[in-house]
Amino acid sequence: MPSTAKTPESRRRGLVLVGILAVALVAGGATLAWSAQQGAGEAAANGSADTMAGAAGAAGAAGAPGAGRKASDADTEVADFSAYSDGVAAQLSYAFEHWTDTESETYGYLDENDCVNFTSQTLLARGWIEDDEWWFDESGDAFSHADAWISSTAMRDYLEAHPERATALTDDERDAVEVGDVVQFDWDDSGDRDHTGIVTSVETELDGSITILYAGHTDPTWDRSVDWAITVLHPGGVAYYWSIPE
Repeated sequence: MPSTAKTPESRRRGLVLVGILAVALVAGGATLAWSAQQGAGEAAANGSADTMAGAAGAAGAAGAPGAGRKASDADTEVADFSAYSDGVAAQLSYAFEHWTDTESETYGYLDENDCVNFTSQTLLARGWIEDDEWWFDESGDAFSHADAWISSTAMRDYLEAHPERATALTDDERDAVEVGDVVQFDWDDSGDRDHTGIVTSVETELDGSITILYAGHTDPTWDRSVDWAITVLHPGGVAYYWSIPE
């Protein structure tokens, strides 16, 4: 029978093969460990990036509906108000076209206090007709307009005296507010009116709450949240509305 004893050469070949296998296993393990570590690092890095991106997105989403659009925003889209009556559509179209204006040859412009002048212009575009108490001076001098045309408190007094033009609503009556209505603010709850705008959106949320957005002048505003205005911009402020019949 042939001998089964291994020669020195075969033993050396076997040892070499074992050594090669050992090196391969060690190298493979190191490669796997490095790959796993790198993968974990990349996952951690990606997770941090996603978290930061998510936070930035959330911050942007939270800020946009509150503060509304700024005068510096580019208006490239075409606004469509065809869902509303002709009067309200004309009012919104005028407001959208002129909310960033800082001068007017026809109506003039009141620096830092043009909100009622602008609101009155939108009501004129809606179809309102001037009378002895609410009118503008065609010279274009805004200081020469009627008080009710340029003063928030005077406009309140005027509308209170003319229920045929508008009906007063409190902030607890948001369910009766409609797009095109007038919104007024008393920033310090002192009893007068400090700011005036027009309602651009009324939305009922899933929880039943109602979100109201508005447009105005000084500062130029489109789709600003009433809630943001009375809690962030002027904490403690109070909002009021004037419901305008068709």
